[in-house]
Amino acid sequence: MENEKGNQAGGLPIDYVDKVVMIALAEDIGKGDITSEILIPADLQGRAYMLIKENGVIAGTRVVERVFHQVDPALDVLIQIKDGTTVKNGDVPMVITGNVRSLLKAERVALNFFQRLSGIASTTAEYVEKTRDLFVDIADTRKTTPVLRTLEKYAVKMGGGRNHRMDLYDAILIKDNHIAALRALGMSYKDIVSKAKRNAQPGIIVEAEATTIQEALDAVEAGADIVMLDNMSNMEMSRAVELIAGRAEVEASGGVNLKNLRSVAETGVDFISVGALTHSYKAMDISLELEPQTFKLL
Repeated sequence: MENEKGNQAGGLPIDYVDKVVMIALAEDIGKGDITSEILIPADLQGRAYMLIKENGVIAGTRVVERVFHQVDPALDVLIQIKDGTTVKNGDVPMVITGNVRSLLKAERVALNFFQRLSGIASTTAEYVEKTRDLFVDIADTRKTTPVLRTLEKYAVKMGGGRNHRMDLYDAILIKDNHIAALRALGMSYKDIVSKAKRNAQPGIIVEAEATTIQEALDAVEAGADIVMLDNMSNMEMSRAVELIAGRAEVEASGGVNLKNLRSVAETGVDFISVGALTHSYKAMDISLELEPQTFKLL
């Protein structure tokens, strides 16, 4: 695979990508593509291309490449447009040449990855563009498709977004249920945050969810690196940002959508986490088109 560094595929771990692709292909192909095997001559060769059918930002070209190469290593995949690029209806990001049966066998899985990852990148880009002049980051969450988190968070980055913690061991995030459990044991909110900060391994970020301005201030005083303002009003968030005064990074979270995004961003928070980036996106309209004029029997 061209332009790879180390064990990476366009910024994604090759081993992980190959494992996910293998599972997806096994699910779709099973014992074989019986339609193509019955109808398409085994030695028919030709060319196909990916066709963009709406405007947006693409992501997942290297994943798609791995799909085609797992189906048939002899397929030639030419990536013409890189991930993170804004595309329009009619653009051709990829051309694939080789055995026609192999092209058809890989088609659906390749499109499933490409359409969905490009949909996430495009949705993220829409959020980023709406707040570009406000210098606030748009971040994802862990509300991702099981097993596909690394791919989906990669797509968020391709759309110009920021990745929140990748998993439970990536950072400490004290949320409502942690607080409820420890308060039942007699601990105060401030004590909870202090304990997390005191016991965190070096380099591990401590973030605390706050539902009131006082909790936000207590979190900062207890040493939190990030304070998550959860479902606060815009007025409350603006006041919290003012009082925190740069002593910790401030995140806005809860119920954010394209309609209220800008007003949330105007409160002065450093970043806004949006679960919709990875759970409520619209897949991009992309198709695989065969070029019959290129067909030939070997």
